[in-house]
Amino acid sequence: MADNDITARSWIMVALLGLTWGSTFLVIELALQGIGPAWLAASRIAFASVVMLGVQAVRRVPLFQEPQSRRPWGLLIVIAMLSSAVPFNLLSWGQQYVTSGFAGVSMAAVALIVLPMAHFMVPGERLTWRRSAGFLIGFIGVCVLIGGQAFDSSGAAFEVPGRAACLGAAMSYAVSSVLMRRLPPVDSVNLAGVLLIIGAFAVVPAAWLAEGPVPAISRETLFWIALLGLLPTAAANVLRVLVIRQAGPVFMSITNYIVPVFSVLMGWIILSEPLPRSLLAALVLILAGVGLSQYGALRRLFGRQG
Repeated sequence: MADNDITARSWIMVALLGLTWGSTFLVIELALQGIGPAWLAASRIAFASVVMLGVQAVRRVPLFQEPQSRRPWGLLIVIAMLSSAVPFNLLSWGQQYVTSGFAGVSMAAVALIVLPMAHFMVPGERLTWRRSAGFLIGFIGVCVLIGGQAFDSSGAAFEVPGRAACLGAAMSYAVSSVLMRRLPPVDSVNLAGVLLIIGAFAVVPAAWLAEGPVPAISRETLFWIALLGLLPTAAANVLRVLVIRQAGPVFMSITNYIVPVFSVLMGWIILSEPLPRSLLAALVLILAGVGLSQYGALRRLFGRQG
């Protein structure tokens, strides 16, 4: 795989991912009023898979850009499981027993998990003091934004396993990002579709086992499922693959710091929720952390534009 190429387009895609995933929590809350968490996860992935099948039928572009002596289907299956099937189900189960704040901090930890893994597994992703300090500052910013209550006990009987499930989901996202970068040259849009299709074959039977047959769904719930499948699942998964393949998993992981900020802002704009007093301080820390960790990329970007 070629060295990372972090461009203005990369920054725009990361910002779009932050906005899309940050507003997803509102839609999930509305959808859960008419469907269980397991079937919600399965439905959005299945819907996104159908969308991507249609895109592939129109584009007719092969997955592998170069002939492969051995096509890495085993690696693709592992990445697909760790990208959607495993973390979706771990989060759905774990969030029954932990605070939403802890789940948010767990997702922010993806960046800290990716950093050392990428150093050893991805060429060009060196673990430097600047990157380490930047990601740590950004993580502190997320903790400030969510607040100390994220680490309070929920009082649930399965709180410890629930926290382990959330951290397991974060680990799944991190490992899938690093492994995705190690694939041979592929068409990124096709790759996003293949990963969703493989994931659908896993999550649909899992939902059936967890919650029984497909429940009756109202038109309103169906609308929210379609919205989730189209934007934060299908479209966002394409953007995620494009960013990882072009700019690398470490750059992609800064999205996990941006999502909580957009989530708070969308709650304020749409639901008239009060803005936390810590927002400004958290935003300064997050932006400082991102800027420090991506100092070289920003310098090259502005030097190129100048």
